[in-house]
Amino acid sequence: SSLLLMSGVVVTVGLCRRLARRRLRSRPRLFAFLVEMFSTFQICACTNELSLLGNVEPKPHTALTLTYGFTVLHGLTLAGSTCNPCGTLQPMWGGGTSLRMGGLKIAAQFVAAVLARVFMHFIWSLEMAESHFGAFSQGCSSPMQTTEMQAFCIELLFSVVFQLAVLRAESVNPKYRVHLIALLITMLVYAGGNLTGAIFNPALAFSLHADCFYDKFLSYSLVYWIAPSLGKFLILYVF
Repeated sequence: SSLLLMSGVVVTVGLCRRLARRRLRSRPRLFAFLVEMFSTFQICACTNELSLLGNVEPKPHTALTLTYGFTVLHGLTLAGSTCNPCGTLQPMWGGGTSLRMGGLKIAAQFVAAVLARVFMHFIWSLEMAESHFGAFSQGCSSPMQTTEMQAFCIELLFSVVFQLAVLRAESVNPKYRVHLIALLITMLVYAGGNLTGAIFNPALAFSLHADCFYDKFLSYSLVYWIAPSLGKFLILYVF
């Protein structure tokens, strides 16, 4: 049921992106906003569902396999979208994207994060799969299983490694690049998923753990917003 749900989200988002591409080419700002929103919604909704499958046996092989598979799927179906506020900072820094357009895309990403959270809560409330039982009432299921400073350093390091790999992989053939990035993300999730969740995406972090941001805003914004953004700026400064 979970796989069917995530596949349905991917297909629906693909149709919405295609429709927007056909109908809104003459309105670039609205087109950019909607495409970025649809794409980020896909990643956030699928990752919310994947987060419930972390305890499926055999552990952690099932969760890591699904992480790799859906990361490849996202890379193949969401070409041209960053789906990450940190990724949007790069063209803004380099002058390839205006401040207004960059801000519009970041707004779209956070709107999608909220919509994905609301949508998945509705789906979980229907309890269509065994993994959905009780998921709706979990509240703040904190991914931070270490000290705040260690969590900050881990998310900062993972952001630097990920963004550096993305820059280095730009010259790689796209059909191989998507697998390299997916493999890296899977390795980072394996290495730090039990400590911080290995998210390094501010919009995705907010979608996954919105309740935690409400309860401990300063702590979670430091680890899941400031740390990955700082990692991105370090990469941009160096390169």
